[in-house]
Amino acid sequence: MQLRQRVLAVFLMVLVSAPAFAVWPLQDGDGNQLPSLAPMLEKVNPAVVNISTFATRQQMNPLLNDPFFRHFFGPNQRAPQMKRSQSAGSGVIVDGDAGTVITNFHVIDGADEIKVSLNDGRSFDAKLIGSDPDVDIAILKIKADNLQEVKMADSDSTRVGDFVVAIGNPFGLGQTVTTGVVSAIGRTGLGIEGYENFIQTDASINPGNSGGALVNLKGELVGINTAIIAPAGGNVGIGFAIPTNMARHSLEQILEHGEVKRGQLGVVIQDLTPDLAEAFDLDGKQGVVVSEVQPDSAADKAGIKQGDVIIEFDGKEMKSAAQLRNAVGIRRVGDKVKIKVIRDGSTKQLTAKIGESSGAVLASSSLHKFLDGAHLANSKDPAGVLVQSLDPGSAAQVSGLREGDIITSVNKQRVEDLDDMKSALAKSKSQLLLRLLRGNAALYLVLK
Repeated sequence: MQLRQRVLAVFLMVLVSAPAFAVWPLQDGDGNQLPSLAPMLEKVNPAVVNISTFATRQQMNPLLNDPFFRHFFGPNQRAPQMKRSQSAGSGVIVDGDAGTVITNFHVIDGADEIKVSLNDGRSFDAKLIGSDPDVDIAILKIKADNLQEVKMADSDSTRVGDFVVAIGNPFGLGQTVTTGVVSAIGRTGLGIEGYENFIQTDASINPGNSGGALVNLKGELVGINTAIIAPAGGNVGIGFAIPTNMARHSLEQILEHGEVKRGQLGVVIQDLTPDLAEAFDLDGKQGVVVSEVQPDSAADKAGIKQGDVIIEFDGKEMKSAAQLRNAVGIRRVGDKVKIKVIRDGSTKQLTAKIGESSGAVLASSSLHKFLDGAHLANSKDPAGVLVQSLDPGSAAQVSGLREGDIITSVNKQRVEDLDDMKSALAKSKSQLLLRLLRGNAALYLVLK
C-alpha cells in the first residue's frame, strides 16, 4: 500500500509541471495533494460568452417554387410567411475595456440580431464590427462594464501534448468545460475554411462550442474552437481550433479597417513530393515548388523563378503549399519578408514585399479538396474564375475540369472572382455543383 502511495505521489509530481503550480492548488482540506483547474477557470470563465443569433426568413410552400403550380394557384396563392429562427454559439472577450468579442463567422452568418450573454447572467445586444469568412472569424462589440478578458497567447509556441481546456456552450446547455491535450498542430487540407492551420485537440468540442475558447493551463487563449469530425453526429475526440496568431491577424485588420485585406506573393505552388524531390535532385529535402510566377507580382520583383523550391518563409521552414499559403495570408500588404529558395542546387536568400491581390491563388487544394491540382485566377471577361492549369492525375483533372474553363457559379451561387468563390466553397462540404463556360458552351459539373 505504501508503494502504491509513493507511485501515486511521483505520478502527481510529474503530471503537475512547474508552470502549473501557479494554477493548481496542491492540497485539499486534509492536506492531500490534488490538482485542480478551478482557480484558473474562475478567472477565464467570465470572459467566455454565449452567443444567440436570430434570423427572419421567408417560408413559401415548396409547390410554389414550380412555375406550373404558381400559374395553377393563380392570384389566390398565399403570400410567403416569415419564419424566425434561432441558433446558439460561443465567443471570447479579448478586450474588456472596449467590449471586443471574437467568435466564428459561421456562428453569426446571416443573423439579423445578435445577443451576447455573460456568465454572470447579464445579456447585451452585440454589433458586428467585421468578419473574415476565409478564416471563419467574426468580431463583435458590446457596451458593458466590468468585463473580464482573456489574454491571447503566442499560438506558435503550442506543442503537441500540451494540456488544453475547451470552454463553450455545447448544445445550448450553457457554459461547459472539457479538458484534453493538443493532438496535432498545423492541420490543413480539410476543406473546412479557405485558410486552414488548425490546432487539433481531443478536448470535447460539440455543436454550440463554435467560437469558444481553447486555453492553456495558464488561462491564455491559444485557439478559437471551430469544427469537429463527427461521423456519428457527436464528439469522437477530433476537434479543431483556429490558432490565436491567425485569429489575431483578422482581429487587428477588422478593428483597423473594418475588413481583412490579404496580400499575395503572386506564385502558383505545389508540394515537393518524393518524385519531384528526386527530379530536382533534392532527396530528403522538404519545401514548396514554384510552378509559375505571375508577371509584375511581389514574387517576380523579388527575383523568385519558376522551378525554385521555397524552403523558408520569414525564418520558418516551409513543408507544404498550404503552410506557405497560410504564412502569406497572415501578412499585410507592404510587409517585407525573407524567403529562402533552392535553385539549381544552390541556396539563395531573397526579400519580397507582399503585394496586393493579383487574382492568383497559391494552392487550390486549400480552397477545397475537390479542387486539388487546379490552378485558378480571376477572369474579367467574362467575369468568373479561370482554370489556368491542372496537375496531371490530380483530383481536379479526374473530376472533369479542363484548362481554360471559367467557373461562374458554385452550388448555384454566382461567383465573379476568387473571393466570391472562396465564400461559396466555405459552405460546401459533400459535393460541388459548378457552372462552367467552356468555349462557346455552358455546362454544369458535379464534383464529389
